[in-house]
Amino acid sequence: MTGLLNVLEVLFVLAVVGGLAMWSVPAGLILAGVLGVVAVEREQARRREAG
Repeated sequence: MTGLLNVLEVLFVLAVVGGLAMWSVPAGLILAGVLGVVAVEREQARRREAG
């Protein structure tokens, strides 16, 4: 179930970033960069808790 939620979350974020990029490419790139940093931080926090 968690895997399905992760896939849905990724698809939703891609749709939002893609829609924003069609309106403003620089804003889409900035948002994608920020969301990438957030994703890495979430994964590192999850690994610290597990390990």
